[in-house]
Amino acid sequence: MAAVDDLKFQEFDDAANLLAANPDATTISIDEPAAVPKNQHGRLQEPGREEDDELLGTDDSDKTELLAGQKKSAPFWTFEYYQTFFDVDTYQVLDRIKGSVFPVPGKNFVRLYIRSNPDLYGPFWICATLVFTIAVSGNLSNFFIHLGQPTYHYVPEFRKVSIAATTIYAYAWLVPLALWGFLVWRNSKVMNIVSYSFLEIVCVYGYSLFIYIPTAILWIIPQNVVRWVLVMFSLCLSGSVLVMTFWPAVRDDNRRIALATVGTIVLLHALLAVGCLAYFFDAPELDFSAPISPDHNGTTVIIES
Repeated sequence: MAAVDDLKFQEFDDAANLLAANPDATTISIDEPAAVPKNQHGRLQEPGREEDDELLGTDDSDKTELLAGQKKSAPFWTFEYYQTFFDVDTYQVLDRIKGSVFPVPGKNFVRLYIRSNPDLYGPFWICATLVFTIAVSGNLSNFFIHLGQPTYHYVPEFRKVSIAATTIYAYAWLVPLALWGFLVWRNSKVMNIVSYSFLEIVCVYGYSLFIYIPTAILWIIPQNVVRWVLVMFSLCLSGSVLVMTFWPAVRDDNRRIALATVGTIVLLHALLAVGCLAYFFDAPELDFSAPISPDHNGTTVIIES
């Protein structure tokens, strides 16, 4: 029968003898072959490398962005393609509305609220609410102006709804389209110009119109001084959102072009507010004279209503 010493592995004895002869020798464990190189690489990593990894993204973030791109790659004629533009909750919409009503100096509205998830839900319903608010308030204003006149008969003007809808939606879509095309054109000439997508510009214009909803309701007050004060107040709030958003996009361009661009943005915004006030609320006084019909004997008879 073999002795107990004969059953020992000679490799272990040789390793023990080597360690006894050279105690300063280093050993490598074969159980975790990749642990030491990985730790050494982590210790030799440059101090600023972590910030670069955050900017460039990790493998997990790349996979997340890839999956997000796959989700948004649906054809434009499918419902899934347009569903992504309305993928917002109530808290996001309310937060963006508050940001448009109370602009923070030095804060970019797009980067602070829109860029993470641009939407069309808020701009669409804000424009729709503003259309009906202006139309209804304009009819009520006309009613209160001529209230008490015996010859006045109130007739609702439903055409104001179509006129308001055409004006508001044309402004909320055509002006952002023109501005987006201008920024793309200038970006090809000045490379450091900040670029916004068309959807982001539509969001800015849509949410900037929210302040005119309560303003249009207060325009029912038949006092021109109060109405013009409300116009200037609303124009300052909504116009400041547009200026603080689009000034960084053009400030690196030629000074005259940058000032002309911002001035045009404010001018168009002011024309919308003043035009709505002048057309829907400051209607001229109507002359409700009694109709006159000739008599058979050549005399005129005034018909009293």
